[in-house]
Amino acid sequence: MARFLDGIDSPADVRKLSLEELSTLAEEVREEVISVVSETGGHLASTLGAVELTLALHYAFDTPRDRIVWDTGHQAYAHKLICGRRTRLGTIRQFGGLSGFLSRDESDYDVFGAGHAGTSVSAALGMVVAKNLQGDKHRVVAVISDGCLSAGLTFEGLNQAGHLEKNLIVVLNDNAIFIDPRVGAFSSFLSKQLTTNLGIKLQKNLMQLLLTLPKVGENLYLIARKVKDSFLGLVTPGFLFEALGFQYVGPVDGYNLAEMVRTFGNVKQMARPTLIHVITKKGKGYKPAEEDPIRYHSVAPFHVLTGKAKKGAGTVPTYTDVFARTLIRLAKENSKVVGITAAMGSGTGIDKLSRELPGRSYDVGIAEQHAVTFAAGLATEGWVPVVAIYSTFLQRGYDQILHDVCIQNLHVVFALDRGGLVGADGPTHHGVFDFSYLRSIPNMVVMAPKDENELQHMLKTAIEHSGPIAFRYPRGEGWGVDMDEEIRTLKIGTAELLRPGRDLVILGIGQTVIPALRAAQDLAPLGIDAAVVNARFAKPLDRDLITSLLLRVPRLITVEDHALDGGFGSAVVEMLADEGITDVKVKRLGAPDRFIPHGTQAELRKLCGIDKDAIIQAALQIVREEKKKRKEGWERGSA
Repeated sequence: MARFLDGIDSPADVRKLSLEELSTLAEEVREEVISVVSETGGHLASTLGAVELTLALHYAFDTPRDRIVWDTGHQAYAHKLICGRRTRLGTIRQFGGLSGFLSRDESDYDVFGAGHAGTSVSAALGMVVAKNLQGDKHRVVAVISDGCLSAGLTFEGLNQAGHLEKNLIVVLNDNAIFIDPRVGAFSSFLSKQLTTNLGIKLQKNLMQLLLTLPKVGENLYLIARKVKDSFLGLVTPGFLFEALGFQYVGPVDGYNLAEMVRTFGNVKQMARPTLIHVITKKGKGYKPAEEDPIRYHSVAPFHVLTGKAKKGAGTVPTYTDVFARTLIRLAKENSKVVGITAAMGSGTGIDKLSRELPGRSYDVGIAEQHAVTFAAGLATEGWVPVVAIYSTFLQRGYDQILHDVCIQNLHVVFALDRGGLVGADGPTHHGVFDFSYLRSIPNMVVMAPKDENELQHMLKTAIEHSGPIAFRYPRGEGWGVDMDEEIRTLKIGTAELLRPGRDLVILGIGQTVIPALRAAQDLAPLGIDAAVVNARFAKPLDRDLITSLLLRVPRLITVEDHALDGGFGSAVVEMLADEGITDVKVKRLGAPDRFIPHGTQAELRKLCGIDKDAIIQAALQIVREEKKKRKEGWERGSA
C-alpha cells in the first residue's frame, strides 16, 4: 500500500492533505525517522516528539515564504523529510550527505542554520524587522524548546521583540526534557502541572464557578473573563511572557493536529508578539526513546525492535570517561574542587561527579557566559572551579574568559571536551578554534594531552596551577594506553621528546602526536630519521627543547587537530621569529581556512591532511625538496 509520505516532495504537498490524512502522514514520518536513524545514528528523541508540530506548522503557514526558524535542528529531521530531502535522509550526518542540523546551503526551507541553542528568537526577530521594512506581510515563526529558555540569548531576543511590538510568533515546544534534565527556575516553573491537564481544568472550573455568581451591572461573562485572566496570570507561565510584551496562547496539545492548525491559523491574524505554548513528549511513538529520552537524544545505529545499539561499547575508555573518573578522584582529595557545566552534564561527565559527590557540581543550563563568570566568582573565594564545556560551546563565553577570568588572573580550570574534529555533528560543533581564541589571552595556559593517560596528569596539573588554565581533548575513545596509577603534575611549558631524529622534526600536539610517532616509524625504512616531539603546551611553548632541536635539524612539520590560522603551528612560527631563527623549513599541517563538513573523524582528518599518511607525505616532500636544493647548489658550485 502506497504511503502518503512517498508523495511528499515539499510542504505544498502536505497542505493538500486533509487533517485525517495528516495524522496518517505523521505516523509514516515517525516510522521513517526511526528506520533511518536506526541505520545511520543521529538525533532521535527530539524529532520524534515534534513530528505533529512540524506538520502542523508547515500545514498552517505558507513556507518557505513564511519563515520557520528552528532552534539548533535537533528536532528537525521530520522537517527535512517533507522539505525535499525524503530520498536523501539516509545520508544524514554521513560524509557528503545531509547535515544533522539546518543548513541554508541545503534547502530554501532551512532559513537559518544553527547548531548552538538559543539563536532562533533573535534570528527570527531580525527577519520580522526585515520583512516589515520591505512591506512583506509573510510571517516568521521561531520554534524553541523549553530547554532553550535557559539560554540568555533567548531572553535577549524576547525582550527586544516585546519592546518593538513586532508580529513575531514564538512556538515553545515544551517537552519537559532537553539533552540533560532541565535546570533553572524558569524551566522548573514550566514543568508544573498547571501548564498541562491541571491548568486546563483550572481554567474551565474557575469559569464555571464565576458564572454561578449573581449578576451585577456589567456583563457577567466579561467580569468572569477578567477575574479568570487575572487569577491564572499569577499561577501559569502566561504572566511571565506577557511581562515581556507577548500574547501568551496555550498550553496546546502537541499531538492534536486540528487544535494546532486552528491555533496557528488564528495567531497568523494577530499583529503583536505571540508565544504559543505547545506540550509534547520527547521520544513520542518509540517506547525506548519515551522511557529514556536522554539516552536517545543522540544515538549510534540501533536495533529497532530492542532499542539496543548494533555495536557494543568499546573496551577502551573515552577521554570523557577518563576525565570524569580523574575529576572525581582529585575532588575527593581536594575539597575545594567543584565541577561546572552548561547543560552538558552527561556529555562532559560532570553528571558522574554529581552522583558521586552531591553538592560539588553545578549545571547552569545553556548559559556558557554565566558558567564562566560563575566560576570566576567561586575562584575569588578560594574554590577551584573546573568548567567542563565542549570546545565549540565555550566560544560563547569568550568575553567572560578574557574579562572576568584572565584580567583578574583567577584560578579557573577549563576542560574543553570535543576539542578538534568531532565528526558527524559538522562545522557547528568542530572544536578547531580553541588554541586560537585562548592562546592570545594574557595569563592563560593552554594544554592538550597526547593520550588518555596524559589527560589525567593534565587535569591534576590544572587543579594545582594558580591562574587561568585550559586543556582540550578529543571526542571518543582514547588510544588504549596503560594508565599510570599515580597521577603526577607536569611542569608548565615542558614538551616531551618521544623520538630523536637527524633528518627532520615532527612537532605534534594532542590527538596528532600518536599519528606523528607512527609516521616516523614508517619513515625509517624509507631512509628518513624523524624526531617526534609531544608539545603538550600550545602556550607557553617549550622554547628550549624546540629551538635546540631545530638548530641542529632545520626542517620542521607541525601537526594539529585545529585550524591552521592562529593555531599551534602559528605559535611555533611566531616563536621562531622571536628567537631570530629564520632558516628553518616549516610545513604546517592542520585544518584549512574553511569550515569543515561532517563525516567520520577518520574521514575528516584525512580530508584536512593531519592523519598518519598525510604526515608521511609532508615529510617526504620536505626531504625531497631539501635534496633537490642541495643538488642544485652542488651543480652551481661545480659550474
